[in-house]
Order: sequence, then structure tokens, then C-alpha cells
Amino acid sequence: MKPEISVVLPVFNEEENLDELRSRVVGVLEGCGRSFEVVFVDDGSRDGSFAKMSAFAREDPRLVVVKFARNFGHQMALTAGVDHARGRYVAVMDADLQDPPELLPEMLARADEGYEVVYAVRTAREGEGAFKKATAHLFYRLMRRWTNVEIPVDTGDFRLMGPKATAVFRSLRERHRFVRGLAAWVGFRQTGVTYVRPARTRGETKYPLRKMLRFAVDALTSFSYVPLQLATWLGFGVSAFAFFYILVVLVLKALAINVPGWTTLMVFILFLGGVQLILIGVLGEYLGRIYEEIKRRPLYVVEEVVGREPAQER
Repeated sequence: MKPEISVVLPVFNEEENLDELRSRVVGVLEGCGRSFEVVFVDDGSRDGSFAKMSAFAREDPRLVVVKFARNFGHQMALTAGVDHARGRYVAVMDADLQDPPELLPEMLARADEGYEVVYAVRTAREGEGAFKKATAHLFYRLMRRWTNVEIPVDTGDFRLMGPKATAVFRSLRERHRFVRGLAAWVGFRQTGVTYVRPARTRGETKYPLRKMLRFAVDALTSFSYVPLQLATWLGFGVSAFAFFYILVVLVLKALAINVPGWTTLMVFILFLGGVQLILIGVLGEYLGRIYEEIKRRPLYVVEEVVGREPAQER
């Protein structure tokens, strides 16, 4: 018999957190009085995470471990977990214990009220510096302003989806994935529950600045063509300025005013060259995504499933 709820946990080098994670997640779900399963997705961990999760699955038939053939990334791990989940409701959350599993009963209660997607809203972010908080604040508001999808601000991937939303989510097979955006795009009735995001107590963050920037670019280019529009307006602006400067040069020439222009000329050449390279880079981001999509490779490759037979790979 299929469980009522599946909890998906993407894992990458989280060996130190796994014992507490398992205890808290299983304890909360048992307290809900509903049948459940927990789907761990090992995203190419290099520590002892897979061995520990495999031991969990052998001890408890409600636990399943999906092992990737290599590291495919956090968003792919979330996707694979949803693909392999069998529950009527599917919750996705991080394995670093910054998404408190104690919030799951409240999310289930809101789902019982008829909401198809229940997302967790961070009212505060403990243990994070001013730069991280400021950039996260800016990112969510730019995404809300620049996309045509109502993506809730101050939310992560921690959410619960009902059967309709899960079915639609599974049908979305784009390569550059922004899960919280896809969950918003599916529509249906959605609501949020608030919580204070605790600081990480063990291990290290899997999203350093470089990965955060890559994630932000993927999110923006997956849900918006504003960068292309900005490139167009920038082109108009530079052209208008150039036209005005041409008029100035002609007037000065007509007045026989000779102005040495080597420095000015080089500044304009370098400026226009920089603008052109930036615009080529913007076009390259979108062309690269088209290239990735047309190859039609699988989103991920599963090496092993511990706990039950693997679902068909997608």
C-alpha cells in the first residue's frame, strides 16, 4: 500500500547530520499518525553518508535511499526524490536541519484544508551574515518583479505538494531547474507557513558564493527574458548617446574647434567593446540552455536504490 506522505531529503556529505535528521523526521511523521516514507537521495557524497543511509533503510522499511552515479546537483536530487516518491503528499526539504521537520504537521494541516502547495516562509535567518541576508532579500524580490510567475519571497525549497501539483511537477523535465519556481509555476491553491530558519550546527554550507551566483543565473534565465530586454534597452541607450555625441563633434568641427580626442576615443571603444561582450554573454546563457535542452539527456542517473525497487529513470 502506498504511504500517505513521502519526505524527500537530498543529501551531499551530510554524514554528521544524518542520525539527528532521521530521528527527528521519523519522530515527527510517527506523531502525525499517517503512513509515510522517507526518500534519501545521495547526490554523489564523498563521506560516509550513503553507507549510513543504507543502514537506515535496511533497519526500517519506511526508509529508501536513491544513490546517484555521480554528483548531479541539489536541484536534480530534489527532482529524483519526487520522481521516486510514492506518497499522496510529497514534502521536499534540505538535510542540513535548517528546514525543521517539526513544521511538517502544520503543512499537512494546511494541505488538508485544500491547499495543493504549502511552502515554508523564512521570517528570520539565524547564523547568516549581513551580505548573505541582503543578497537573498534582493534576489527574491528581483525574481518576483522580473518573472511572470508569483514566486513567494523568502522561501526555499522546503514545501509540501499534493497529488495534482506533484503530477504536474513530474512532467516538467527542463535541465536547468529552479525547483521553487517550478512549484510556483504549477499553480493551484498555494499558501505559506512561517518559521525561523535556524543556523547550521554541523558540516559546511553546500552553497558558497560561486554556486549562489550560478543558482541565481539559472533561476533568472529559466523564468524571465528580462536580461534580453535589458540588453535591448541598453543598446538603445548607447546608440542615443552615440548619436548625441556625433552631433556634438559635428558642431565643434563646424566651429573650427579642434579638440584632441585620443583619450575620449579609447574610452568609447573600450566602453562599447565591454557592452558588446556583456550582451554576447547574455545571449550565450540562453543559447546554452537551448543546447542543453535539445540533447535530451536524462536529468540524472541512478546507480542504486536501497529499500525497494527503483522507479523508472526519467
